[in-house]
Amino acid sequence: MTDVPPGLLISAPSSGTGKTTVMLGLLRALRDDGLTVQPYKSGPDYIDPAFHRAASGRPSFNLDTWAMDPVLLNGIAAEMMDADICVAEGSMGLYDGVATQGQTGFGSSAETAMRMGWPVILVVDVGGQAQSAAATALGFKAYAPDLPFAGVILNRVASPRHERLARLGMDKAGIPVLGVLPRRGDLSLPERHLGLIQAVEHPDLETAIAGYAEFLRAHVDLSAIHAAAAGTVQQSGGGLPRPPAQRIALAQDAAFSFTYPHLLKGWRAAGAEILPFSPLADEPPDAGADLVWLPGGYPELHAGQLAGASRFLAGLRAHAETRPVHGECGGYMALGTALIDKEGNTHAMAGLLGLVTSYEKRKFHLGYRRAVLGAAMPGFATGQALRGHEFHYSTILEQPDAALADVFDADGNPVPETGSLRGNVTGTFFHLITPEAA
Repeated sequence: MTDVPPGLLISAPSSGTGKTTVMLGLLRALRDDGLTVQPYKSGPDYIDPAFHRAASGRPSFNLDTWAMDPVLLNGIAAEMMDADICVAEGSMGLYDGVATQGQTGFGSSAETAMRMGWPVILVVDVGGQAQSAAATALGFKAYAPDLPFAGVILNRVASPRHERLARLGMDKAGIPVLGVLPRRGDLSLPERHLGLIQAVEHPDLETAIAGYAEFLRAHVDLSAIHAAAAGTVQQSGGGLPRPPAQRIALAQDAAFSFTYPHLLKGWRAAGAEILPFSPLADEPPDAGADLVWLPGGYPELHAGQLAGASRFLAGLRAHAETRPVHGECGGYMALGTALIDKEGNTHAMAGLLGLVTSYEKRKFHLGYRRAVLGAAMPGFATGQALRGHEFHYSTILEQPDAALADVFDADGNPVPETGSLRGNVTGTFFHLITPEAA
């Protein structure tokens, strides 16, 4: 057992309050002060961690109290014991989670903070209010009396008078004010249909992060924030996922950008060899790979290019003749027969599955998934239960292949996105987080 490095969790009453830009600025400012800063993301979000990595210089790991059991949570934390301070970003509002408890809890950011012993800094948007913001902050502090609470950062403050009034309310409530951020229209990240753009697509990410750090340094008390960090929980190692094969050809580019970092960490720790390749560069998977894994991403934005990637498609089809191929979400769609983009153009995909998906007919799919495999997939036997998360806007038009699994949402309701199986090829719309313990 080892002491976890001191840490903090940046959260907010709701989405859209500015916690991501606060997070990025804080990561870079602390790093610029000479600290080794380990970032985390509470919950299943896969876009924010890439921004965290750019700001901190270290991989950001998800901590998920719905999907992950304590052994896995401990294993992820134990891998980062060389850090001076941990900083985690919450998801949605501080107490937002699902209705039904998972292996550990309901998946809220508050649970992550409690589990790790990290005090919460609440980013409060005070636009349109003044002293009343203290009632919000006080409610969040009192809602879970055992939750460590460091204080608040007031965001979008309009004037010195506005700041004085908001501070008066916080003083009356006994809540420390760790920073006051003036309203600025440029302190936001670009967005598109799935939320934030990917970090690799930001037109000038380094300049943006440096600007956030400069802004944070000018308007928050970094020494007080550093002093508020704590970590009361002890962690033990182990628990990281085992690899599904020894030599894994992993698609990695702007079309296939996402695999949970703890999976790759566990695969490498167990001795697996990761062989990256780029379908967008028309690179085939390594001919000596035991498994081809196509992660999620944005194939719909590159469907024409993928359809014309003849070397990639030929190599993928050749591999599937004798060895397993698996795709998640975007990777699953690329394994199908066709993908229809938002303009209604049909693009031929690999044809290894019969799946036809469309972005012309958009439908929002979001939430945790529990899948019980009806057939084996790489690394997992028939009957194994898996935990994951689904997030996309595509619609299934055709899915003629055998279902891979019985899939349920967090509350146990069945969902129709069962995944597919044909020969050596499998695919799922959910991104794997972890297998359930036996």
